[in-house]
Amino acid sequence: MDVSTPGTSPSDGPSSCVLALDVGGTVLKGAVLDPAMRPVASLRRPTPRAEGPDAVVDAVAESLLDLKRLASERKLRVEHTGVVVPGIVDEGLQRAVWSANIGWRDLPLAAVLTTRTGLPVTLGHDVRAGGAAECALGAARGARNVLFVAVGTGIAAALSVDGRPVRADGFAGEIGHVRVRGGTACPCGGVGCLETVASARAVASACTARSGRPAGGAAEVAARLRAGDPVARAVWNEAAEGLAEALATVASLLAPELVVLGGGLAEAGRLLLDPVRDGLDARLTFQRRPVLVRAALGDHAGCLGAGLAAWQAAGHHAPASSAGVATP
Repeated sequence: MDVSTPGTSPSDGPSSCVLALDVGGTVLKGAVLDPAMRPVASLRRPTPRAEGPDAVVDAVAESLLDLKRLASERKLRVEHTGVVVPGIVDEGLQRAVWSANIGWRDLPLAAVLTTRTGLPVTLGHDVRAGGAAECALGAARGARNVLFVAVGTGIAAALSVDGRPVRADGFAGEIGHVRVRGGTACPCGGVGCLETVASARAVASACTARSGRPAGGAAEVAARLRAGDPVARAVWNEAAEGLAEALATVASLLAPELVVLGGGLAEAGRLLLDPVRDGLDARLTFQRRPVLVRAALGDHAGCLGAGLAAWQAAGHHAPASSAGVATP
């Protein structure tokens, strides 16, 4: 476990805090956050996904206890705890309904973690939490109609319409399973899903298959594209076209004023945003044309979103701006 302490001592620290934990398929990212959303301490540890869902629950509980200890060492009072996870999450029932990455089904995770740690826990969805953080602290501040799309190993979205998050009992935002082309089977059971074309995993796999040279990830495909590799260019263009197709569908249905692209693929910056923007513009006629921007909070968005939910559950309002906010 990697634990960091960004320079706040018990004597000058805040009197209260929340704990935040983002449960990813690869890494658990946690932080002790003060009322201004500054990390007083943070931790990262591998997600033991290969050991099964029970092992992941154990790791989550242990991570929360470690965060609780870090807060106690700094004489901070824990007001609440936010935990966000991938898959289908019913925030109303506080249940992890289903996760292909982790393997749990219909798990009352908030109650389980409260029993295991003695902490009050609010459970949320990782991408919706990331979208909330971008709206409150990041690239979407001030916007009321926002689509936040996380393009990583999978693809999912968070929607804010007229300033209100859209959850639909945990099923909203599955943009990765919008059909954008035919013929490619998706692990979800569908065919032609956006994830089979534009996810970081799909981009790396397609480049490997077509070139005969292993591509270690989307970043390597981007590097090959910058070097002029025609296979990488073809794969990248297909991913950008798929994203543009899915975003055009959302633009027609929900009219976002702003689209925020996050996740690993968005780390390529303009290399991704420019062709997606061009493809989206070419598909829209009378619809509102959303501004397309890169996410500001990187892979810390989920953890910060978990912290925002914890402060809200504790009865505190979210910070009005990101001034002074650091990432865990």
